[in-house]
Amino acid sequence: MTHPLDLHEIRSRIATSLGLKDLASCACVSRHWNDSFTPTLYKSVVLSKFGPSMESVEKNKHLIRCLKIQSCAYEKLSTSTRDKVISNIMANSALITLNLWGNLTGDYGAQTLADALKTNSTLTVLNIAANSIGPDGAMALAEALKTNSTLTTLDLWNNWIGSNGAKALAEVLKTNSALTTLSFGRDWIGDYGTHALAEALKTNSTLASLDLQKNGIGSDGAKALADVLKVNSILTTLNLQSNYIRSDGAKALAEALKTNSTLTTLNLSFSQIGSDGAEALAEALKINSALTTLNLSCNNIRSDEAKALAEALKINSALTTLNLSCNYIGSDGAKALAEAIKTNSALNILNLWNDSIGPDGAKALAEALKTNSTVTALNLWKNSIGCDGAKALAEALKTNSTLTTLNLQTNYIRSDGTKALAEALNINSTLTTLNLGYSPIGSDGAEALAEALKTNSVLTFLSLSYNTIGSVGAKALAEALKTNPALTFLGLKRTSLGEIGVMALAEALKINSTLTTLDLQNNKIGEDVAKALTAALRINSALTNLYLQGNPIGSDRAKALAEALMTNTVLTLDTKAVFSSRSSTGSDLEVFSHNPTDDSFGTLPAQAASNNNYPNE
Repeated sequence: MTHPLDLHEIRSRIATSLGLKDLASCACVSRHWNDSFTPTLYKSVVLSKFGPSMESVEKNKHLIRCLKIQSCAYEKLSTSTRDKVISNIMANSALITLNLWGNLTGDYGAQTLADALKTNSTLTVLNIAANSIGPDGAMALAEALKTNSTLTTLDLWNNWIGSNGAKALAEVLKTNSALTTLSFGRDWIGDYGTHALAEALKTNSTLASLDLQKNGIGSDGAKALADVLKVNSILTTLNLQSNYIRSDGAKALAEALKTNSTLTTLNLSFSQIGSDGAEALAEALKINSALTTLNLSCNNIRSDEAKALAEALKINSALTTLNLSCNYIGSDGAKALAEAIKTNSALNILNLWNDSIGPDGAKALAEALKTNSTVTALNLWKNSIGCDGAKALAEALKTNSTLTTLNLQTNYIRSDGTKALAEALNINSTLTTLNLGYSPIGSDGAEALAEALKTNSVLTFLSLSYNTIGSVGAKALAEALKTNPALTFLGLKRTSLGEIGVMALAEALKINSTLTTLDLQNNKIGEDVAKALTAALRINSALTNLYLQGNPIGSDRAKALAEALMTNTVLTLDTKAVFSSRSSTGSDLEVFSHNPTDDSFGTLPAQAASNNNYPNE
């Protein structure tokens, strides 16, 4: 029977489901295969030492829609040659996203980009963060934006545009009707530049997101922005992290929030707002019905201010994410918040990282979770909740059917607390992410969790990193992996697994069909153990990320792992710093650099996973 699709269409559809290595291989089969697979291969390109050549990118530029150029890709080129490459790519009629982060193009390179932007009619996203662009470069870009009508996102984070550069771009915002997202983070624009931007926002009708973090903005700049919020009905996201807003600036912003009906996200972390600023914002929350995300982390907020915010939560029905991490709310502040979430039906994400809530604070929150039906993510990282706090939370998990993410990293819950949590996992049917890193759970705790994994079919992310679980704990987890149908991420960094433990995990990988990420960094894995992993990788078709950094594998075994990659077409292997001191660094193993998420809060919604909500160590 003849298939209704022609061969080219069939190959093109297959191409959409293949990885880069498979696409490259298929494109080399024949001219017809090349015609089918090359468009997908070049749709999104990263130009680097290990990616496609500059020549191939030039040849296929008409196919490229998204392009990221790493500085190492043209580090040997002259400035004029490099700028010519950028101009040629910008002339491409298909390109919609260009990422030049960290290429140090400077003002001259910015001028080249600006000239290209004047005629380009397809680019919508331009990232030129960390490029040493000064006021002159910013002015050139501003001139281009007067006529460009397609660019919607411009990222100028970590340049040196200063107040004059900000002023030039602010003038453009008065007439530009395309830009929706603008990042000036760490650009040293100060109060003067902020005043210019604020004035522009009074008439601009398209900009929805503005990032002004780390700009030396004081209370005067904050007041200017507050005045804007009283009249602007477009801006939805404002990031003022790490500025000198202080209490006066926070009070002005709070007053604006009482009438503003469009701002949904406000980040005031590291802004020295103090007790008066926090209390003013709490009063605003009693009236405001638009703000959904508020970040007040690292602002010296204490229990009284936490109580004020808790009172606001009893009334507010809009806020879904509250970040109070790295403050001093203590157990009393946690108790007040716990009382609030017993009745609040809006809050989804509560971040209390490093807030000194102790066992009593954890117990209060646990009691609230028994009746709360909206909180899905709770971060209690580094709060000294101890074994008693963990046990209380475990009891709550037996009845709670809403919480999906729980971070208890660095809390000294030890084996008894872990056993209680494991018992809860036998009953709980909603928790998908659990982080118990740095919690001295011991081999007993690991064994208890392993037993739970044999019956639990919901948990997908489990981090036990920086716990001495030893080979006994590793063997127990390996046994569980042979039957567990759900776990996709297992973090075992620095867990003293031993040769026997990793061997057991390797055997489990031959059977397990769900685990996609395994972190085995810094476990003293030698060549013999690496051999066992190599054998497992030739069979396993599920694992996509394996982290082996900081293990003395040796170059010969690294080559064997590289060969395993040739047969395992889905795996990304990170072995940076994997070689022992006696090994050659000139291995055949291609190194894919990617930071594992093991030390973060886990697999969270995008708004909660960002470093603005859950700070990493």
